[in-house]
Amino acid sequence: MLVLYVSVHYISLIQYIFLHQEDNGIPIHLKGGVSDAILYRTTMDLHVIYELVCAAFPKKKE
Repeated sequence: MLVLYVSVHYISLIQYIFLHQEDNGIPIHLKGGVSDAILYRTTMDLHVIYELVCAAFPKKKE
């Protein structure tokens, strides 16, 4: 009985989410607004800087 209730509730929740999503071409990780965009850009910038530093200073082989 509990499994049936959970599955019915889960299916109705998924249907609600898909019906109310706005398809505006913005990726899901940027739909939170300006703060998400700043966090995303900062993360990507730090990743690029890390890769450049790793390329400039390779690990020494012992």
